Amino acid sequence: MDQSHLRDTRKEEATVIDETKLNKMKAAYLKAKLRRAPNADQLEKEYNEAIAIITGKKVPEAVDTGDRVEVLSLMDTRGVLNAPNKTEDEMTIADMVAEEKRTRGIALGSEARLFAERIGRDKRFKDDLDYMDENADKLAQRVKRNQIDLKTMAIDEVRRMNSILDSCPLCQSEDSPPIAPVVCTGTRVYLSLPTMPQLSPGAASIVPISHRRCTLECDDDEWEEIRNFMKSLARMYYSQNRGVIFYENAASPGRRRHASIEAVPLPFELAETASAYFREAMLSSDEEWSSHKKVINTLERATKGGLGKRAFRQSLVKEVSYFHVWFTIDGGYGHVVEDPDRWPKGDLFAREVIGGMLDLEPDVIKRQSRWKREIDPRLKGFRRMWANFDWTNQLEEEYPRTSY
Repeated sequence: MDQSHLRDTRKEEATVIDETKLNKMKAAYLKAKLRRAPNADQLEKEYNEAIAIITGKKVPEAVDTGDRVEVLSLMDTRGVLNAPNKTEDEMTIADMVAEEKRTRGIALGSEARLFAERIGRDKRFKDDLDYMDENADKLAQRVKRNQIDLKTMAIDEVRRMNSILDSCPLCQSEDSPPIAPVVCTGTRVYLSLPTMPQLSPGAASIVPISHRRCTLECDDDEWEEIRNFMKSLARMYYSQNRGVIFYENAASPGRRRHASIEAVPLPFELAETASAYFREAMLSSDEEWSSHKKVINTLERATKGGLGKRAFRQSLVKEVSYFHVWFTIDGGYGHVVEDPDRWPKGDLFAREVIGGMLDLEPDVIKRQSRWKREIDPRLKGFRRMWANFDWTNQLEEEYPRTSY
């Protein structure tokens, strides 16, 4: 087979492997690794071959940093496939958006620093064409140094993010599952259990597989799976004669934070009055004077405003700290946290409101533990309860589920 025919064949294969299928393949082999299935290595091999088809690379590029080799992954630090060595004509809109996210602020900041260095180090500096022509060689050397700085910054960014991901209890890698217990996994999102002590028996956590600082960073595919989990959990709790509220605390969305939406089942009568409790708590929180509304009614915007499931994502922005509680899967109340330092640490705001509704003891409300890398005793019982409502079973048609 000649090289041109081989390239044509690889192009044809690449057209049938889109990002969704790639995510399904990754989810399949991660599931297999989590369960130590015998076909885990084969699934991982197929996934790596699919990446090679799309990118045209067999292995990730390596950059020699002097003391050791730093590998720049084919996937960026948030789980998005990089666009390798494409010209502007070959890049799709998605590739351009990903490139912009990866390089945003780096080039601009370097140019600003370079300009400042020219002024600070050269007393004769003039910002005109004659000066540029006379000093072209010297400026070219500085540009070259600037390009080296950019590469160093990129390597440092990879190192920082790898350090964050390695220490994140909700992130999973090819080598190990998350520290948090995994109930089941979709292609982009998985279901976990909250830390102990939980506020209500049967509580759950909905977690993006990629490291997101808040769920507003999630794309449409991730949100589709998040809503699938919310719907299925609501049906499960309803079958137990219970209602449910969901909340996300993104009050301190630092880089080390991994986004999650917490599901807390409640008796029907409390679930129906939960909006009053949270409204009162939001109105009395933060400073007396604030530039944002204390309560952003996303439920009203979803129903009367006609935004439907888009209400939450169009009412808050990922750049600001916030807290949001859902009374239905379409909306509830949102609150912009203007001073994160004065906001209750961890999930204490939600725990105090819900704990007060349930008349829980203060030590249960205020105690917030961490996950441990061990088998969670709640996991088996929750999986048995969840089995009849697990929407991820639909994924078995293409990638059969292995036994636990």
